[in-house]
Amino acid sequence: MQKFLKSRMMVSMIPYFILALAIIVTWHLVGSWGSFAAAFGRFWGTITPFMYGLLVAYILNMPTSFFQRLLQKTNIPFIAKRSRGFAVLIVMLLSLGVIALALNFIIPAIWRSLVLFVNQFENYQQGFLEFIARVNEWDLPDFMDGFYIDPDEWMAELTGLFARFFADFDGENMAWLLNFVGSVFGSVFSTMFQGILTFVSCIFLLMQRDRIIAFACRITQAVTAENTYAFIMKYSRKLNFNFRMYIYTQTIDGLILGTIMTIILAIAGSPFFLILGLVLGILNYVPYFGSIVGTAIALVVVAFTQGLGIALVLLPIMFFVQQLDGNFIQPKLMGGSFSLSPLLIIVSVTIGGAYAGILGMLMAIPIVAVIKDMLDSFMEYREEKKEAAKNAPPPPDDYY
Repeated sequence: MQKFLKSRMMVSMIPYFILALAIIVTWHLVGSWGSFAAAFGRFWGTITPFMYGLLVAYILNMPTSFFQRLLQKTNIPFIAKRSRGFAVLIVMLLSLGVIALALNFIIPAIWRSLVLFVNQFENYQQGFLEFIARVNEWDLPDFMDGFYIDPDEWMAELTGLFARFFADFDGENMAWLLNFVGSVFGSVFSTMFQGILTFVSCIFLLMQRDRIIAFACRITQAVTAENTYAFIMKYSRKLNFNFRMYIYTQTIDGLILGTIMTIILAIAGSPFFLILGLVLGILNYVPYFGSIVGTAIALVVVAFTQGLGIALVLLPIMFFVQQLDGNFIQPKLMGGSFSLSPLLIIVSVTIGGAYAGILGMLMAIPIVAVIKDMLDSFMEYREEKKEAAKNAPPPPDDYY
């Protein structure tokens, strides 16, 4: 029996057996895709705070390593021996201080903007109604004859909707309202709990960084061949470099773009220039989509609060700044680290956002850049192998 299992026929059947097994597994996965997707969604929702903690720890590891090197150079053995812990403590205190200063500066500005928006709401509403009146006066083509927007009818319908809701406020509406309030409080509590998990996991990851890396290298070396281990380490270093470059360049570029847009909006007289500039700078971390969405939000706010005319004047200016940033500033900052086509960036960001949310959008570009490097190396290897086979000398006459 053992001799039969080791025979040439049985060995030749192994690939077909593996193929049949893969088809069966794929068939079952497709058949239960809904359950599989739901289970994966629950799993991803559970580990998301730890993934954000990993991202924050990765970013904070840069200043932490800097302070660790400084502390190791001290002549105090107690501090030098515990340099990692003291470095983490210094970075955490500095981070909390920066957050406190930012909140102390940003929250009052946001509150003043909200109060201003509420106080000026009637003026904004009147400006919107005047815009509708001007639209009704346009000389439209014949096929749009009879087009008319009645603002009074819209306001009456909206008022009637609220009146009917409160007039028919029964137990069902009360249950809906309670469920809505409960979901809001539940979301706030869940966000706070996830924030605490992110903060705690970030501290532990920073403290145990060297041990985690050593364990990952050890287990990878134990389960893989030497060439495979060298391959994994090579592209792990490349991925690490890509993440560092991406965080650095997007942060600098976001500061530049946010500052320019803030100045433009301030010159235009927008009372919300600080908040809109901050939103543009933060959204710039998401390639292509981020700056477009941020600019659209800024233009909508300007159109609603200052009038459509000013928004139309700002549109080409903001478009020019975006083009300047995308075609000159970003390429200068990134160099050749992320030489990806715009279509590939859009597809990768979309897929990353669909499967992993904001975290997937932030991680998509560095990961896709490494995958592209791997494919380029593989294609170069295959092309060189084919070229070598083509240029190889022919076999001697008596070879056959």
